[in-house]
Amino acid sequence: MEFGVIALVALLSLVAIWLIFYFIPVGLWFSALVSGAHISLLQLVLMRWRKVPPSVIVSSMIEGTKAGLKLNPNALEAHYLAGGNVRNVVHALVSAQKAGIVLTFEMATAIDLAGRDVFEAVQMSVNPKVINTPPVAAVAKDGIQLIAKARVTVRANIKQLVGGAGEETVLARVGEGIVSSIGSAVTHKVVLENPDSISRVVLEKGLDAGTAFEILSIDIADIDVGKNIGAQLQMDQADADKNIAQAKAEERRAMAVALEQEMKAKAEEARAKVILAEAEVPMAMAEAFRNGNLGIMDYYKMKNVIADTQMRESISATKPAKK
Repeated sequence: MEFGVIALVALLSLVAIWLIFYFIPVGLWFSALVSGAHISLLQLVLMRWRKVPPSVIVSSMIEGTKAGLKLNPNALEAHYLAGGNVRNVVHALVSAQKAGIVLTFEMATAIDLAGRDVFEAVQMSVNPKVINTPPVAAVAKDGIQLIAKARVTVRANIKQLVGGAGEETVLARVGEGIVSSIGSAVTHKVVLENPDSISRVVLEKGLDAGTAFEILSIDIADIDVGKNIGAQLQMDQADADKNIAQAKAEERRAMAVALEQEMKAKAEEARAKVILAEAEVPMAMAEAFRNGNLGIMDYYKMKNVIADTQMRESISATKPAKK
């Protein structure tokens, strides 16, 4: 029974000691003290209550102090509570100081809270990054398509990291500059002979304005000759003109057919009127006989003239043509 009580007391004592050392990080306080980073033990205890890991603040303070930076633990704690990466910010400050880059704590925390990797940005300022553009197709004035690939060497612009455009904007602007440069060339041969002219024209446009990068150089890696766009456009235009001409010819043919049908209809109508008029001739002749306007001899003379006319027409129809 006494052994159980002793064990329980020992367990409770260990738990109490663990809680004391957890809320009172004496080891971290001692490490900061011997490293020259001034952090009070009370502040470390309060960090526990504020859900801030003291190890992150202490290790960052030690790193900054050893590098000669004057950091405020309250500022580091506030940046952590704001959702920032304290260790990354301190790494960036140390790297910037060693590289001679002007980077303040306020600027580094602003860049970090903006969602950018401030440490990577500092490294990119020291070691420029090469961005490969996708194939950019453009057409020279002679109608020949050229497909160019470029390598863009950029360096991070620390002052423009907050609110500055990213790599996608730089690539889009470089592609636009390549298209404009090739499009202004008289022939594609000029571009193939002097590909560096594209780089000069693109660099003169100041494409890095408003971006988080500074363009150091633009190098044309490869240029391939594509399709003859001018000839293709001319062929398409010729096909379109041919289709238009065919449509107009079909329209004229349809109008001619309609006119022919109309003339045939009018001829049939006239023939019908003639037949109707011929049907009225006997009635008119009978009326003339009754009224005494037409005699028997006049009638026979008219019949003889009609018979003579029919005979002449039949003879002319059967007469062979002269050779």
